[in-house]
Amino acid sequence: MNKYTLRQLQYLVACIDNRSIAKAAKLMNVSQPTISVAISKLEAQFGVQLLLRHHSQGVSATPSANNILPSARSLLAHAEDLQRQAMLAGTAIAGDLRLGSFSTLAPLILPGLIHAYTRTYPDVHIHIQEGTEEQLLKKLYDGQLDIAMLYDVGLPEDLRRVELALRRPYIALPFGHHLAEFPAVRLSQLVDEPLILLDIAPSRQFFLSLFETAGLTPKIAHTSPSLELVRGMVGHGLGYS
Repeated sequence: MNKYTLRQLQYLVACIDNRSIAKAAKLMNVSQPTISVAISKLEAQFGVQLLLRHHSQGVSATPSANNILPSARSLLAHAEDLQRQAMLAGTAIAGDLRLGSFSTLAPLILPGLIHAYTRTYPDVHIHIQEGTEEQLLKKLYDGQLDIAMLYDVGLPEDLRRVELALRRPYIALPFGHHLAEFPAVRLSQLVDEPLILLDIAPSRQFFLSLFETAGLTPKIAHTSPSLELVRGMVGHGLGYS
């Protein structure tokens, strides 16, 4: 059994509303034979006559056509609504966003970033995961994250990058340290001071490379992968970071 099409129903409704195949053809931007053939096929599929053809006086709906007309209109309206929803779904930004962030970047950038993003896209629910570069890259490649916020230091070349911010290195010094009063400090002024090194990639490699580029060797007193522990040790006067 052949199935009717939405196009056939559109032609039928147009003919009934305009009481003319010629007017319906003009409205639908097709030829009169196209509509006539489509209506004839629809009548054959339903097994009933749908239009009464009046010589030189257009067409009118049969009782069978009037019976199915409300359902035909409803079906066409639902089809149009479905298409509209599909188009909106393709353009609207909504759903879940799985965001990974390098642990040292999260407290600095994420609060303001999320605040601005959720104001612009209120229908997006952000799921935050913190971790090391290695952990975040693995989750990114495994499809467990949609996006990751990382330092652009030695990242794989196949990753698409979008620059969020340029961050200058800052020094954390104990309260009352003699260098704390200066607006800027040279590495040569730090080289003999005890360094509390954040021991996670790429932070470790990046900070050590600064000294190496300057031809200096820092005096590493302690290392830790915990940002909070490093801050605590600096706060207790055990060194700078």
